[in-house]
Amino acid sequence: MSSPTIKDVAKLAGVSISTVSRVMNDSKPVSPESRRKVLDAIEKLDFKPNELARSLVMRRSNLIGVVVKDIAISYMTEMVRGIEEVGRMYNYDILLSSFYGDLDLAKKIINFMFTKQVEGIILVSEDANPELIYMLNSHRAPYMHLDKFYDTDDTYSVNVDYIKASEDMTEFLVEEGHENILFIKEFSNAKIGLEKLKGYNEVVKKNNLKSFETSVEGVTERDGYKYGEEIWNVIEKDGITACFFSEDELAIGFLNYCYDNNKKVPEDISVVGFGDIKTASLYRPRLTTVREPYYDYGAVAVRKIIKSIKDKEDMDKVTILPSSLIVRETVKNLK
Repeated sequence: MSSPTIKDVAKLAGVSISTVSRVMNDSKPVSPESRRKVLDAIEKLDFKPNELARSLVMRRSNLIGVVVKDIAISYMTEMVRGIEEVGRMYNYDILLSSFYGDLDLAKKIINFMFTKQVEGIILVSEDANPELIYMLNSHRAPYMHLDKFYDTDDTYSVNVDYIKASEDMTEFLVEEGHENILFIKEFSNAKIGLEKLKGYNEVVKKNNLKSFETSVEGVTERDGYKYGEEIWNVIEKDGITACFFSEDELAIGFLNYCYDNNKKVPEDISVVGFGDIKTASLYRPRLTTVREPYYDYGAVAVRKIIKSIKDKEDMDKVTILPSSLIVRETVKNLK
């Protein structure tokens, strides 16, 4: 037995095909009586429209494209989870693909997603590439760009107030009695890292302390370990009592360096990070850090895109979410 068609619905309801279409798509006003007849006919026939054909006609796919550097990166997984769960609340599905840092692959993925009529795109990266941003800006579909390290002025994004969050962490260290605090930033040109450094320097200046800062060319745990000896030389030379790493991965790598070289944390040196990635609470001692709401980044990003699509709302360039201080085991009270 063949499936019922829109013609069958119109015949049973005693209305025109165009009236059925208007009821289904809520595109034009229909009298309450006609609407009731159409809905009753749809229920009696168990009519299910061809979604592909419907999307082509309506130019609506209820799909959001999600392009991530690598879905295996734990904090990106949290973002994607927020995107997917909130998207489903609005009856949107996601089309997900990783580009593994390959720019050409990322371009192909974005172009492919637009051929699939995605209604919006969320790019989750760690290296804001101008070519990708240009591609997203050149399309009419709304987009959001979530990047842990870089912030650009011409994208739509969700993040925290990095300056304020860094101030909060530095204030905490000062309150714990630390006066010689070393700030270690990832990548010398990372804008978000510079904002964190600014927050650190604001508190140092306010408390009449000396600023100690350095940067490492990398952001992984391996990089934190690799620069461990160099950082430790600064610790000994300048009498540093606390290290504030701009990213958890670097802090965890340094914790590993300390363990392998008989340096005790927090007895010999206090260590804090930024991000609260999952492994921050798994390593021993557990890392004191600033928590970024990765799940909420994704949830808010997809909600803003869907609101833009459905309600034609203009999106703010940047949406700021609250961060929080997570105090664990890597800071010694010197008072």
